[in-house]
Amino acid sequence: MFAINHAATALIIKKAFADVSIIAALLSVQLIEMIWVVLNFIGVERTTTEENVRSVSDVHLEYMPFSHSVATTVGFSVVAWVIIGVGFRAAEMATAVALGIASHLALDLVSHARDIAIAPFVRSKKFGLGLYEKPAAAFVFELLYGVFCWWVYKGSVTLLWTIILFNLANASFFLRGLPGPERFLARRPKLVTTVVALQILATAVLVGLMS
Repeated sequence: MFAINHAATALIIKKAFADVSIIAALLSVQLIEMIWVVLNFIGVERTTTEENVRSVSDVHLEYMPFSHSVATTVGFSVVAWVIIGVGFRAAEMATAVALGIASHLALDLVSHARDIAIAPFVRSKKFGLGLYEKPAAAFVFELLYGVFCWWVYKGSVTLLWTIILFNLANASFFLRGLPGPERFLARRPKLVTTVVALQILATAVLVGLMS
């Protein structure tokens, strides 16, 4: 799932846990993606593309068992809960952060192709419902999901338009007939990582400010 809609998930976390800061919620929902960015930049995890990139289905998250596997995500959630809940005696924040971390993988399991491993170093089938293999359907799903998060949160009209406009800005990644900047990503995996990192930062800042 694209960054804006992971950021929108933080709104649901904030709604459910009113005393938890939106900053903590935003960091939690993007934690494993931030780890993915770092691991891709240093070459531990790997992203590839087709010769021509016309949609998100032409970008392949080839190897990411440390940031996005089922086992590591569960591990991150548990460790976060123990540190915050036991170490800092903040049970509500611990639960919110743990759920935020887990939400990222849950949403990626819906959208991604079969590229999510069960655990690092375990040779088994990978998971993902493959919504990105039908990019137009994925676009509708992501847009509606982002709006749903806003509706649950009961946010401002400005926040709603922030979510909608970011989704529309990503439209060319989903609609093959719509030209856009995705063509520049072909055979440039580090540029893919940079674009993701910038979207994480921009969406977190804007959703945080607008909420």
